[in-house]
Amino acid sequence: MRNEFSDKPITIGIVGSGYACQLHCNGYKKVSGIPIRLKTLSDIDEEKAKKYAQTYGIERTCKDYREILEDEEIDIVDICTPPFLHPQITREALQAGKHVICEKPLTGYFGREGDPQPIGKMVPKKVMFEYVLEEIEDLKKVVEGSDRLFMYAENYVYAPTVQKAAELIEKKKSKILFMKGEESLSGSSSPVAGYWDKIGGGPLIRTGCHPLSGILWLKQREAKARGEEIKVKKVCCDVGTATKAIDKSDISYIRANPYDVEDVATLTLTFSDGTKALVIASDTVLGGTVNYVEVYTNDSSLICRITPPGNMDTYFLDDKGLEDVNLAEMLPTYIGWQHVFITDEILRGYTGELQDFLECVKYNRKPMSDFNLAYETIKVIYAAYWSAEEGRVIEL
Repeated sequence: MRNEFSDKPITIGIVGSGYACQLHCNGYKKVSGIPIRLKTLSDIDEEKAKKYAQTYGIERTCKDYREILEDEEIDIVDICTPPFLHPQITREALQAGKHVICEKPLTGYFGREGDPQPIGKMVPKKVMFEYVLEEIEDLKKVVEGSDRLFMYAENYVYAPTVQKAAELIEKKKSKILFMKGEESLSGSSSPVAGYWDKIGGGPLIRTGCHPLSGILWLKQREAKARGEEIKVKKVCCDVGTATKAIDKSDISYIRANPYDVEDVATLTLTFSDGTKALVIASDTVLGGTVNYVEVYTNDSSLICRITPPGNMDTYFLDDKGLEDVNLAEMLPTYIGWQHVFITDEILRGYTGELQDFLECVKYNRKPMSDFNLAYETIKVIYAAYWSAEEGRVIEL
């Protein structure tokens, strides 16, 4: 990999102006020690892109992301699109000589010509697993054949609590016996979150990929510290649509609207060393985002709270004047007691993630969150869907 940076800014083009773009832009603002230039934001809804560009100081916008790929000044393509575009843009960006930052998940199964509809109910999950595995193997060849970096934007890896857990495990050479992770909400703000052909699954892939990747990464850090090789040996998963148990009139504040995806999932991992992990993901939890990773070792217990960290609570009797204030994610009201997100771009890992990626580009080193983690995460997720459908353990 060649290095062409001295003191000149690293120039970035962002594809997609949704929620992930907002999180990344807030993270970029806090990157230190490396000059950066946010040059172009691409979105098919260019008016939306222009609003983000004005807010975050991005120089220009365009509808077609290929303008970013053709721009010789742009060093990094930051992919913040829906998942079904991730593999295509990753391939094209690497082939265009750009470094790639790719939002989670790496890919998914979004349907093929001739599939029975809806694919989430009609296409066997074994078929999905085999297709996705073939796709990521092909993408792996593209990544390995490029002299550019692929950087997997998994913020849990960079959350300060998870980073500290990794440091403690490495220093003590602890043996992780059991881990538990969760990301649950009351649904999604995306209008297409309930459709398999847009997302590639329900909350297991949409939010569960975060604690899953965090768990896989911590297990990798343990293995390296102890001089071991540890892989995921088997998975066992159960999914369901819990909101079917209530009438639509009783859903109230739950925003889950599953069409052909699950709204709750539990996934058990067994590693090759015989240890276990549990991942929970749900769209049926009120009260804001629930996200954490718990680590239990032979000599410690580590509770990694992602958000809320408990730094600040608020109490309001009405919402007046708070229309443009963001207290926390996925709250329908700010009335009553609330746990407030403070510098959540730091505590959720977005700033650390982008700091690492930009340093990797500048100094020619590998990112902590890389293609291998992206690969393993999506492989486990689709093995989990296969397990849930057939009601059995899937050996890997």
